[in-house]
Amino acid sequence: MMTYRPRRNRNSKSIRNLIRENALTSNDLIAPLFVIEGENQSVAIDSMPGQYRLSIDLLVKEVEELWELGVPCVSLFPALDDSKKDKYATESYNDDGLFQRAIRAVKKACPEILVMSDVAMDPYSSDGHDGVVSDDGEILNDETLEILAKMSLSQAKAGSDIIGPSDMMDGRIGYIRDALDEAGFTNTIIMSYTAKYASAFYGPFRDALDSAPKSGDKKTYQMDFANKREAIRETILDEQEGADILMVKPGISYLDIISDMRSNTTLPIAAYNVSGEYAMVKAADEKGWIDGEAVMMEMLTSFKRAGCDMILTYFAKEAATLLRANR
Repeated sequence: MMTYRPRRNRNSKSIRNLIRENALTSNDLIAPLFVIEGENQSVAIDSMPGQYRLSIDLLVKEVEELWELGVPCVSLFPALDDSKKDKYATESYNDDGLFQRAIRAVKKACPEILVMSDVAMDPYSSDGHDGVVSDDGEILNDETLEILAKMSLSQAKAGSDIIGPSDMMDGRIGYIRDALDEAGFTNTIIMSYTAKYASAFYGPFRDALDSAPKSGDKKTYQMDFANKREAIRETILDEQEGADILMVKPGISYLDIISDMRSNTTLPIAAYNVSGEYAMVKAADEKGWIDGEAVMMEMLTSFKRAGCDMILTYFAKEAATLLRANR
């Protein structure tokens, strides 16, 4: 006779639901959205089926729909014309710039939704890098920090609830925290891109923003995808410098990093389910090779199982709609 029969606890949907260890809800989701100039503009992103660059008026409508579905946070990214870009990303701290106007419009229309704003030079930089590029091609760390702080302050003044430094410059969390606090923004949250890897999964995102480096790559500041212990070092530093939430990017190939970070901090942890991960599911689903909806839910739940508290994902609206239908 067998004493142990684990299958007893898989016998029916009811028992499976009763003992389920992790559950995904719309409260776990953050929706990344792209904003462009203009009015009534919706430009499809070919490499990300179902995703669009939206003018502010349509962005606001999308945010209202997400809020109605129970999504508590959106993460905004600006797609700028090249004429607005320069070596020092000066447009990034223009209080009347596209990004700042978008933040204000979203908060006015939907005050309760959280707005997360990206802090990095690349959408505004003529070099396409996340830091100032020297004449000999070096990414200058300390010179970049002042620009990131100006950018963060401008976004906080516009109404951003969560500042999201994605640049991976050393010391930027402490520098930004000090700047925000000195300006009176002590309640503004910092979600640090703590373990952001130099990944090939970012291709569609760079298409969306036209933000690929004009020369070289990002491997001197983004992390080597072969490294694991390095993520814990970054975790400890960001926590010491004043981060409120930590992030791992990309997500699905880095579940081990999420799990390790969960064991080394009590801070909330986010994963970024990035554009390439999204695009692969959409492409395979279109071919009929997988059940895209089922894979989406399995993928998102895996982040929760690994230890995430929240997930930035282009599936946010689709997943929230499905979760509501299945309630």
